[in-house]
Amino acid sequence: MAEVKLGSGEGFESLLRRFNRQVQQGRILAEVRRRKFFEKPSEARKRKDAAKRRKSVRGMR
Repeated sequence: MAEVKLGSGEGFESLLRRFNRQVQQGRILAEVRRRKFFEKPSEARKRKDAAKRRKSVRGMR
């Protein structure tokens, strides 16, 4: 969960910018998009296997 605290003399724009940066670094939006629709277990397995293959190819380079 992303949480930011307002600093003294800090404007709303900079606070919002820091919050957006934390959300992007925490991959929160990507997780929300992934969970938007139900994913069958077989599809999840295929996605994970593809990610493993991509990671192993990247490691061999």
